[in-house]
Amino acid sequence: MQFPHPAMGHSIRPHLLHKLATLIIVAISHPCCICHVFADNLADSARRPNIVLILADDLGYGDLSLLGNRQLATPRIDRLAAEGAHCTNGYASCPYCSPTRAGLLTSRYQQRFGHEFNPALLKHNGAGQGLPVGEATFFGALQAVGYATSLIGKWHEGEEAPFHPLARGFGEFYGFLTGAHTFLKTDDPNFGPILRGRQRVELDGYLTDVLAREACDFVERHRAEPFALYLAFNAVHTPMEAPSEAEAALANITDPTRRTYLAMLAKLDVAVGAVLDKLKATGLDERTLVFFISDNGGPTTKFSPNGSTNALLRGSKGDTWEGGIRVPFLVRWPGRVPAGARFDAPVIVLDIGATALAAANVKPAGDKPLDGVDLLPHLTGAAKQPPHEHLYWRFGKQMAVRSGNWKLVRPSLGPGEYQDVSQEPLLFNLFDDLGEQTNLAAKHPDRVAQLQAAWDQWNAQMLPPRWPATVKGKRIEP
Repeated sequence: MQFPHPAMGHSIRPHLLHKLATLIIVAISHPCCICHVFADNLADSARRPNIVLILADDLGYGDLSLLGNRQLATPRIDRLAAEGAHCTNGYASCPYCSPTRAGLLTSRYQQRFGHEFNPALLKHNGAGQGLPVGEATFFGALQAVGYATSLIGKWHEGEEAPFHPLARGFGEFYGFLTGAHTFLKTDDPNFGPILRGRQRVELDGYLTDVLAREACDFVERHRAEPFALYLAFNAVHTPMEAPSEAEAALANITDPTRRTYLAMLAKLDVAVGAVLDKLKATGLDERTLVFFISDNGGPTTKFSPNGSTNALLRGSKGDTWEGGIRVPFLVRWPGRVPAGARFDAPVIVLDIGATALAAANVKPAGDKPLDGVDLLPHLTGAAKQPPHEHLYWRFGKQMAVRSGNWKLVRPSLGPGEYQDVSQEPLLFNLFDDLGEQTNLAAKHPDRVAQLQAAWDQWNAQMLPPRWPATVKGKRIEP
C-alpha cells in the first residue's frame, strides 16, 4: 500500500476521484463495457511519456564540457546530448530569471502578459507580482489528464497564495518561492524558507543534493503512473557556496570565485546524474522525455557575477547579446529522439511545453495560442522546415530578433543594469560571427528594415510590463 507523501495532502487526488466515479457509473449502467473502459484508461496511461524538465540557474554557456570547458568535466549532463539531441542554437526567452521561467511554463512569450521583469520581493513591495493567474501552465494541462506533477527547487513566480506552485498545476512542491537561496542551512532573513507544500521545513544537507534526492523520491513514488517533474536547481546562482571537499578537488583553480563556481557545477552534474540513474533503475528511460536548459546566460559582468564564463559569446546575464540569452538546450527520449543528434536551427524555451504536450497528446489548457512549437518532428527529421521563422526578445529598452543566421539587436553597451542601451540596432550574421563583433547594419540596410519590421509587428501584440524592473528583489527604474 502506498501512503500519502507529506507534499501531496490526500493520497487520492480530485481528478482521480472523478475518474473513479465515472468508471463506477459506467460499470453500473453497462457492466459488459467495464473491462473495455479500464483497458482504455490503462492503455492511455501507458502511451503517455513521463516528462522531466531540468533547469540550471545562471549557468555560463561555456561551462559544460560539452561546450568547451576544459577545467571541469560534466559527463552526466553531457550524457543527455550523447543519448539525445543537442540543440546548438537554444535560447532563453529573456536574459533574466523569472521572465524566462514564465515563458517556459506557459509556452508563450511572457511579454504577452506583461511578465517582463523579475517580481520584487514581498518585503520590497512586490505584492501582486507573479505569473498572472489567467495564464495556464503546461504542467496544469498534464495534471488535468492524470499526471502526477511536482516542482522541486526554485519557483520565482510570485510569493503570494494565488501564485503558489500548488495553485499553478503542481500537485507537489519542495523548494523555495523567491529568486535565490543559500545552499547550506541558514537563518539569514534575506532568504525565504524551504517549503514542502506550504509548510516550512529544515534544510537537511547541501541544497543541490537535497533537490536531487527529492526528485529521485518523486520518481520512485510515481513510477507506476505518468508523471511530470520540474526540477529547477538554484545552482549555479549566487550565493557562492560549495562543500569544502568539492572545492578541495579543484585546488588547481587559482581564482577563488571560479573555483567555488566549478565546485557548485560539479555537484549539479552529480545531481543530474542521480536523477538519470533513477530513471534507468526504475526502467523508465524509454518512457521519459528529458529536457535540460539554463534560464539565461552566465552573469559575467553584472547582476552579481558568479564566476561563470560564456565562452566566445558577447555579453552577460541581463543582455540581449548572445551571452545573455543563448543557453545549453538538450533533449533526450530514447527510441524517439535519435542519440547523438545535433540540431542547428534556432529553438527557444517556449518550445519545451509545446513539445511535452504534443508528446503526451494533451491539449493546452485554455484557449490562448502557444508561441512554442513541438520540436519532436524537427529532432527526428520528419519536419524539414525550421521550427521558427523569427525569435523575439524585449527586455526594457533592449531588444533582439533572430531569423535564420541573422540577428538584429539593440543591446546593453555599458555596465548599467538596464541603461546604456544602443540607440541604433546592430546587425550580425551569427554563422560567421558568433561573438557579435562585426556590425553589418550599414552593409545590409534592407535586412535591418526587414527584421525591424518583423519585431515591430510582434511588439505591437505585447503588453507593457506589469511592474517595474528589479535588481536583487528591489525595484529600480528601467
